[in-house]
Amino acid sequence: VQLQACGGGLVQSGGSLRLSCSVSRIMFSHYDIDWYRQAPDRQREWVATITSSFVTNYAESVNGRFTISRDNYADAVHLQMSGLKPEDTGVYYCHTVHRGRAGWGQGTLVTVSS
Repeated sequence: VQLQACGGGLVQSGGSLRLSCSVSRIMFSHYDIDWYRQAPDRQREWVATITSSFVTNYAESVNGRFTISRDNYADAVHLQMSGLKPEDTGVYYCHTVHRGRAGWGQGTLVTVSS
């Protein structure tokens, strides 16, 4: 499986960004896809999941501000982030599990200035 994330950047507090993750080499529509993030000097944490059935779940810290969606025609997952806070700063990774093994994208950096 290959995952490639993009869309990160520098944004002011309260601003918005849309991350995208392109997925290849799997039957995309069959897989749950997650977003994780890792802030400097912190462990990677789960942010959101969209299942193959389009069910979504969010970490409490982003619920109501972030929206995960998927496009099964384009084999892509998106993370719309609004109301960004400095604590949202980090490298964002998309993730899935294929044949029992975790697949990670290379990450895209989001920096939120106060």
